[in-house]
Amino acid sequence: MTDSPQHLVRINNLRLAYRIVPGTQPTVVWLGGFHSDMAGTKAQVLADQAQATGGGYLRFDYFGHGESDGDFAEGTISHWREDVLAVIDALTEGPLVLVGSSMGGWLACLAAIARPERVKALVLVAPAADFTEKLMEPQLSEAARAAIARDGAWIRPSEYDDGGYPITRALLEDGARWSILPGPVPIDVPVRVLQGGADPDVPWTHALELANALKSEDVVFTLVKDGDHRLSRPHDLERLVAAVAEARMLAQADEAGGDLVARRLARAARLRGAPNLEALQPAPWASAEEE
Repeated sequence: MTDSPQHLVRINNLRLAYRIVPGTQPTVVWLGGFHSDMAGTKAQVLADQAQATGGGYLRFDYFGHGESDGDFAEGTISHWREDVLAVIDALTEGPLVLVGSSMGGWLACLAAIARPERVKALVLVAPAADFTEKLMEPQLSEAARAAIARDGAWIRPSEYDDGGYPITRALLEDGARWSILPGPVPIDVPVRVLQGGADPDVPWTHALELANALKSEDVVFTLVKDGDHRLSRPHDLERLVAAVAEARMLAQADEAGGDLVARRLARAARLRGAPNLEALQPAPWASAEEE
C-alpha cells in the first residue's frame, strides 16, 4: 500500500499537498522543517512504519513548500501555523501525536496549544522554537540586515539548496508574534525530544530550554552527542521510530483514561518489547537527504 498525493484547498484556492496512511488512532502527523518537504527521509520512514503496523499517519507540505501551492517568500509562521490547524481539523479525527522537525517542532507546540483537546503527545526533533527571533536574526550580517531593510528580503545561502532561499522582513516580524520562550509553555502531554549535540542550526542548549519550559512533567530529552541537525542516520531513525511508537502508546493510554502509573507501564512495555521495529528495512535509511 502506498500513500498517493492529494490536495486540500485553502484560501484563494491555494492547495496544500498531503499524503495519508489510513489506520488506527492516534494519528501521527508529520510537521516538516523550514524550506523542507514531506518527501524527506524521516517523513518517509514514518510512512513506511505506519503502513507496516496499521497506524494512521498524515504528512503534508506547508504553503510554498514542496508540492503545495504558493510562493515560499510569502510564507510566515502565522501562515504555516494556520496550515497545520487547517490540515488536522479537515483531515484527521480523534487523538493526535504530532511529530515536528526543526521549525515543525515550533509549529507542533503552537498547534498543541491551540488544540489541547486533540493533541495527546509530541515528538520533537531538533525543535527550533522561536528560531526567527532567537536563532536566525542574531546571526544576520550587517549586509543581510541592510538588504532586508532596503528590499524586504535577503537570499540566505544554504548547503541544502544551491540557490539559497529568501529571509523576509515579514517572516522575522511575524515570527516574534509567536514566541513561546522562555515560557512557561502551556503543554501538558508526554513529550519526547531528540536533539543532536553537533547540530549547527539548533544548539542543543536551545532545545533543552524548550524542554525545561514545557508545563508537562513527562518530558524526555535525548541528546545524540555526535548528531547533526537532520538526525537521519540509521540509528537516528531507529530512535525516531521508537519515540513515535512510545508516544502513540502513551496517547492511547491517555485516551483510555489511564493514570500516570498506566502510562509508565505502557512506556516500560514499549522499551522492553520494541514491537514492530523489525518491520522496517534499512534500505530507505541509506540516504541523508534534506528534510
